[in-house]
Amino acid sequence: MLFSLIPIVVAFFISFTDISLVGLADWSQINFVGLSNYKEILTDPVFLKSIGNTLFYVIIGVPLVIACSLGIAVMINFGENKIFQFFRLIFYTPSITNVVAVAVVWSYLYNPSFGFLNYLLSLINVSPVPWLQDPTVAKISLIILALWRAIGTNMIIFLAALQGIPKEYYEAASLDGANRRQQLFQITIPMLKFATFFVTITTMIGWLQFFEEPFIMTNGGPLDSTTSVALFIYRNGFQFSKFGYAAAGSFILFIAIIIVTLIQFRIQRKSDEESI
Repeated sequence: MLFSLIPIVVAFFISFTDISLVGLADWSQINFVGLSNYKEILTDPVFLKSIGNTLFYVIIGVPLVIACSLGIAVMINFGENKIFQFFRLIFYTPSITNVVAVAVVWSYLYNPSFGFLNYLLSLINVSPVPWLQDPTVAKISLIILALWRAIGTNMIIFLAALQGIPKEYYEAASLDGANRRQQLFQITIPMLKFATFFVTITTMIGWLQFFEEPFIMTNGGPLDSTTSVALFIYRNGFQFSKFGYAAAGSFILFIAIIIVTLIQFRIQRKSDEESI
C-alpha cells in the first residue's frame, strides 16, 4: 500500500506543477500551474501522434499475440511427437532474453542494405523493404519483434490452462464422434476463457505501455511515427526534464488503462451471466 499509492499521489500532484531539474534542487522554483500541463499536452501534436501509434500497436499487436500464443500452446499440448517438447523451449526463450541483446540481432535482420531479411527477399527478386525507415513499415516491424518476445510467456499460461482440462471431456466427445476441430471449438477454447481473459488484460496493458522496442530500435523515429505514449512520457520526463508535463501524460495513460480494463471486466462479466 505504502509503495503503491504514495508514488501515484506524488505523481498526480507533480502533474499540476512546472517542476524540472531546477525545481528538484530548489523547491521554491516549483510553481503550481493548475491544468496547464493537461491542456498543453492534449493539443501537443507529438502526443496526439503517439496516441495514434499506440492504438495501432494495440489493435494489431494484441490479437496477434493472443492468437499465436494460443495456437502454439494447443499445438504443443496435443502434439504427440517429442519435438513439440523442444518447441516449448524454442518459443519461450525469446521472452527471457534481454531486449538489448535481441535488438542487436534484429537491427541486423532489419538493416536495409545488408540485412538478412532483405537478402532473403533478393533471392526471389523482391525489392528491399525499408523495415525501420518507412513510417508504417517501421511500426509493423516493431510489432513483429514484440510479438516474437511476447509469445513465450502467454504460451506458458495457455499450456497451464490446457493441462487443467479433464481428459474425460475429450474421451466423451470422441465416443460421440466429434473430430479434432469440433473438440477444439466446443471444448478447448470455451474451457480456456479465463486464461484468455487474463492474457487479454495483461497483454493489452503491456501494449498500452509499449516502450522498450521503439526506444531501442528506432528511438521513436522516423518522424515520430513509432513514438508510443510511454516513450513520449520518458522523453519529456528524463530527456527534457519536464517532469510536470510528463506526469500529466502519465495520468492520461493511467486513466486510459483503467477504462480499457474496466470495459474488459464488464464484457467478461456479461459473458459469464449469459452463459449461466
